[in-house]
Amino acid sequence: MTNTLHRYGDAESFRDDYIIFAIPCKGKNDEGSVEKLKTFLRICASHKPANMGNSQFGSYRPSQELKPTVHWSREVSVDYDAVIDAVHKAGTVAAVFDSSEKAEACLREVKEADLGLSVNVSTSVQGAKNLGECCGIQRHSVEYSLGFTDPHDHLPNSQVLELSTMCGHGMVSFNMARKMLDMVREGRRTTDQAVATLARFCPCGVYNPERAKRLLEDARTHQA
Repeated sequence: MTNTLHRYGDAESFRDDYIIFAIPCKGKNDEGSVEKLKTFLRICASHKPANMGNSQFGSYRPSQELKPTVHWSREVSVDYDAVIDAVHKAGTVAAVFDSSEKAEACLREVKEADLGLSVNVSTSVQGAKNLGECCGIQRHSVEYSLGFTDPHDHLPNSQVLELSTMCGHGMVSFNMARKMLDMVREGRRTTDQAVATLARFCPCGVYNPERAKRLLEDARTHQA
């Protein structure tokens, strides 16, 4: 099971969204797994992921400076090394890629490394199947999200849902996603600034800033 199953959108909307996880099993292969997890992340980093995380923080680091302007003046580049160096115990690590080509190259190298860890790919069902086949991997299982039900009509619109649900633990609130949409539409913030703000709230590092940029730009371009 992965929290990334709850990303909102149709299959086409995940054409630039491929997440690869690695995790040891407690009591089975977790002893000595820290260096293996770091090796996995180094492999991912070499293929230029859009984001990467160690379950504590992602490539877009949060800030200790709680000033209103801090989100707009910070460096917006990713920090892969900080994510890798901070892995000190067994747990889930992950990287998200913005193209099937990058994800395929990474998965091929992970397969060759044969680290003995469980590896999971999350994207559209067909996208995951294609990725596995390109790397000579036969899919043995698949998990679906059954979507959202809202009989009382309390959920926000699809644009907000697409941005917010990229953090499957709900750390990117609907209101924050809505605020970033409004700011980009009004020209008050660039898509890079808005995305760097959103991504910092996702400690797993699976928030996809490239997909978020596309969604924000689409919303700005097609606003009423």
